[in-house]
Amino acid sequence: MSETDTAAAPAETGTSAKGTLGVMDIHALLKALPHRFPFMMIDRIIEIDGDNSAIGIKNVTINEPQFQGHFPDAPVMPGVLMIEGMAQTAGAICVNASADGAPPKLVYFMTIDKVKFRKPVGPGDVVEYHVRKLKKRANMWWFEATAIVGGVKVAEAELSAMLVNA
Repeated sequence: MSETDTAAAPAETGTSAKGTLGVMDIHALLKALPHRFPFMMIDRIIEIDGDNSAIGIKNVTINEPQFQGHFPDAPVMPGVLMIEGMAQTAGAICVNASADGAPPKLVYFMTIDKVKFRKPVGPGDVVEYHVRKLKKRANMWWFEATAIVGGVKVAEAELSAMLVNA
């Protein structure tokens, strides 16, 4: 999430075993979030359940600039970029939930707590960011987030965000 303004882009709806859920492709994400290459850390959202939860997807490729220096002979995705992917997925939940024709919102990333990195992530991995709202009070949101690769938890954190009028 960033300090720049975002335009609301409501999620498209799709049907799953859980019922009607939203999805966001890269075009919807680019409308909803201010991030651009090389700092866009999610490629799509495959599931949004209102303002409760979402699953963001990041396809990790060797072409990404962080691998030039982290580490050229053994590329590892920096943990802070995984946290950013979690935050961007959470930001999409916030912006999508406020997509009611209201003016664009600013999403401020406020806190990171209980962070744990469990396994390295590298080129060729597909990271799923499972983000679930813990609570919301006024313009403050709290989330728990887990990064999963191939069914294995690779990172986790608790995040908070603040939504303000642009």
